[in-house]
Amino acid sequence: MALPEKEVIGILSDNLKIRNSVLPISKKSATRWAKDLNISPGGETVLYTGMMYQIIPYITALVNALEKMEGSFLMKFITLGRYTNRFINISNFFGKVDKKEIKKHNHTLKTIARLLQKSGTEFGYLYDNDLYVGALAYDLGADDVLNKHIRKVHEKLKANNVKKVITVDPHTTNMLRDIIPQRIEGFDIEVKSYMEVLAEKGIQPVNQLEDEVVIHDSCIYARHEGMVDEPRSLLNNAGIKTTCPEDDCGKFTFCCGGPVESLYPDKAMDIGKQRLEQLHKAGNKIAVMCPVCYANLTRSNSNGLQIHDIVDLLEATYL
Repeated sequence: MALPEKEVIGILSDNLKIRNSVLPISKKSATRWAKDLNISPGGETVLYTGMMYQIIPYITALVNALEKMEGSFLMKFITLGRYTNRFINISNFFGKVDKKEIKKHNHTLKTIARLLQKSGTEFGYLYDNDLYVGALAYDLGADDVLNKHIRKVHEKLKANNVKKVITVDPHTTNMLRDIIPQRIEGFDIEVKSYMEVLAEKGIQPVNQLEDEVVIHDSCIYARHEGMVDEPRSLLNNAGIKTTCPEDDCGKFTFCCGGPVESLYPDKAMDIGKQRLEQLHKAGNKIAVMCPVCYANLTRSNSNGLQIHDIVDLLEATYL
């Protein structure tokens, strides 16, 4: 028996409406990664996290909990859970969040900021005003809640006189560069991924690695944003040879399964395993560039493959 879609989507939508994120976390947790980096608050150019990396450990805990509930008698309590969630945030009760995963994703954000600083890019950070952009709500079709929320995002950016945004993940990039401008008249903020900025700045590596990795292209980066060359050039410049599955590469990349994990945990894992089989044919060391891809492929990894966020490789070679 499948999970009750209406109630699961309802809980996530209610959270976005009431608490500004599908899975709310404290402001302290959301901004902890920036500690000790001396990043100025605000400015015309800001590094915008959209809270994607920060909430991934909580999504993982939610998916693990839903996977256990799927097909069991516990599903009947989800309706009650949605009602309760309108008054008390029940996200914290879904499962134990892995503190190591939180630490890893905070380190990823810190590394992106350090890479940009090394490249000579000047940028600020909005701290508490760096809002989640609603990517999961968009994927799930929760348009009424999403449209109200993205107006808040736009208002925060305008209130802080932001002219240019540097994003850290494909979902936030796509939302700010394509989806939100279609829905909000006058949204004229320039949006670039940190990898686009690093490539344009011509950042130079300090280490050359004789290594080879299999690229798992993000569907959103490759298909919707046309961003295929930048990750490869950054790795190649540091001596890392890149390859990918012959028929499922670049703009023809194959999904990681992550977008459906909150509704169909088992199906998401099956898709993830299928993708890992394709990647494994090209090599054992895999580089991903999306926190959702990282989470679902890691969760689906039963063959001991090495799965790295591309930021880990950039840190080893450019910092």
